[in-house]
Amino acid sequence: MNKHRFLSVELGRTLLVCGVLALVPLVFAPTGANAQDNMFKCTMTDGRVEYTNRPPADERNCSRLNIEPSVVLPAPTALPRPPAAAPARPAPSASSPTPAAFPRVDAPTQRARDTDRKRILEEELRAQEARYAELAKAYSNGQPERQGDERNYQRYTDRVQRMKDDLDRVQGDINSVKSELGKLQ
Repeated sequence: MNKHRFLSVELGRTLLVCGVLALVPLVFAPTGANAQDNMFKCTMTDGRVEYTNRPPADERNCSRLNIEPSVVLPAPTALPRPPAAAPARPAPSASSPTPAAFPRVDAPTQRARDTDRKRILEEELRAQEARYAELAKAYSNGQPERQGDERNYQRYTDRVQRMKDDLDRVQGDINSVKSELGKLQ
């Protein structure tokens, strides 16, 4: 490390320590109204800015700061406990009946919804199976034809791996759709 760089690092550390030490009185200053009323910001002739709570001797480079008083709120207290004699609500169970006022769908509407759902799932299954067949043909049992930009063997193996991942993903989608269709029947 050269001499100038060493001096600039040391100077930076020294200024940092001085700055922190200059702020210590502000942190530990009294929090009453007097301390807040007497805060000054002074600009020194060398350009440094200094904050103080004492009236400066030379007031032409200093200005009084208007600091709003800080608000201190007490910590929240614990919520009161309910009386011991209060009746406890029964825990809801999975087998509890549907409330009488709960809106119900009539049987023909539900059948129509189920039919629509089944039709949509069957269309999705056909689309996924067609996509799988297309990907399987291009994958060609792990030996797809090399493309012109794949002179590097790693590019070829990366593309083959992506094709395999796509096949696995589409097969998972097919299995999910078949599972949903099985729930309908």
